[in-house]
Amino acid sequence: MADAIAPNNDVTFTIAKPPRREAERKTIQRLMRLQPDVQRGLNKLARKRKLHDNRYVTRAGVDWVIRVKTTKLTRVEPGETFTIRVTPQIINDIKSVEKYLDAKIAS
Repeated sequence: MADAIAPNNDVTFTIAKPPRREAERKTIQRLMRLQPDVQRGLNKLARKRKLHDNRYVTRAGVDWVIRVKTTKLTRVEPGETFTIRVTPQIINDIKSVEKYLDAKIAS
C-alpha cells in the first residue's frame, strides 16, 4: 500500500474492515468526502439548506439562524470504495487509517 500512496496519484480505496474508534471512522468519512461527485452533492445540499431549510428567528431584536444538520452522503462500511487524488496534505490521514483500507492505483 505504501507504493500506492504517493502524491499526485489517483488511488482507489476499499474499506476492508470497520474502524474500531469513532475518530478513525470520521477520518475515513472525511477522506470519502474528497471525491468530486460527493463534493458536488454536498454543495447542492448546502445551497438547498441555505435557501429553504434553515429557519430564522428574532430574539431580542436580533435575527438568529436555526441551522439544519448536514446530510451524510457517505457511509463507512466494509466493501465501500472511493477514489481520490492523493495530495501531500492528506497522506498523514491516509496513513493513520491504512489498516482499515485496501489501496490500488486507479486506472
